[in-house]
Amino acid sequence: MTLATRSSDIVIVGGGLVGASLAYGLAKRNRRVVLLDAGDAGIRAAHGNFGLVWVQNKGYGLGAYARWSRRAARAWQVFAQDLIDETGVNPMLEQRGGFHLCFDELELSKRQARLESIRVSLDGDYPYQMIERPALAALLPGIGPEVAGASFTEMDGHANPLMLLRALYEACRTRGVTVCGGQQVETIQHRLGGGFAINTRTAQIDAERVVLAAGLGNANLAPQVGLCAPVRPNRGQILITERVERFLQYPTPYVRQTDNGSLQLGDSMEDVGFDNGVTTGVIASIAARAIRCFPALAHVKLVRSWGALRVMSPDGFPVYEASATCPGAFVVTCHSGVTLAPLHAAPIADWIASDTTPDGIDCFGGDRFNMEPVRYEH
Repeated sequence: MTLATRSSDIVIVGGGLVGASLAYGLAKRNRRVVLLDAGDAGIRAAHGNFGLVWVQNKGYGLGAYARWSRRAARAWQVFAQDLIDETGVNPMLEQRGGFHLCFDELELSKRQARLESIRVSLDGDYPYQMIERPALAALLPGIGPEVAGASFTEMDGHANPLMLLRALYEACRTRGVTVCGGQQVETIQHRLGGGFAINTRTAQIDAERVVLAAGLGNANLAPQVGLCAPVRPNRGQILITERVERFLQYPTPYVRQTDNGSLQLGDSMEDVGFDNGVTTGVIASIAARAIRCFPALAHVKLVRSWGALRVMSPDGFPVYEASATCPGAFVVTCHSGVTLAPLHAAPIADWIASDTTPDGIDCFGGDRFNMEPVRYEH
């Protein structure tokens, strides 16, 4: 059977972390799945992924997202072990907590107020600590003198996003998922009798259900099946250093040490459209802040840098929606593909397979954008 005549239970449009997590979860539920990836010509949010499994500060202003992120973090240990057992590929999860560094007392105070607001929205199920500089210096050796303190949550950690993606693809193939690269979806047609025709530049695939997990591509594809995904790009620039002896046992949003010893520096946010380039000013700012955090980094060599585009909804929260006008079409999009991977592979996969809506996602429908102002949350 050629791709041009292939039929499937479910076609997933988008082969990044979100799409691969969904495909893995659906294959575990014995669905015939085709995973379509646009190939290297596509805009890949994963290129800029910082690898954080992160709950801290997620959901400020929307307790449901804080609760959803908390649920994902709790599921990560079992999720990672399942992938290891199935594939032998280790996503390199370390989940002993994470720090957000603050540079003055005002920043510390504002940070505490935000985290306390989230804690209240979760009825207290949100452990965090504010750590002053003396205690912080013992936990993070080499911390810079300009760092006044930090917030800490035991929920956080990090993984290797490339190894995670590899593990998901290995598991998908083992479970019979058809992975098709170089397939840029152009149109999706809802058939009157049910099902969909998914058209790429070179093929047509018929499916009973279709899931849009194409990141920034969802903005154009969603309206074709009665869905709303007004996602926009937000650029982040990343620096990678040479490998150094392990000294940082906890991740931070600004600096984290990877499993191979290199350091990843980042957390810039720029609204520059679809420009994924690197700019001297932002790179210099990222490097300077990293040195403020850990002065010894001034002597570490940088080996590469790049820019990548995050997938951001107008309010920064995920979009999970089933089409009312084209039954069987779904959109799944977020900018936390690593953190939320266990939930995409389990309750979200259940929802797509059986129309059983998971608890806690009602407020993530695309129709909310018809009434709320644009606001970014990271």
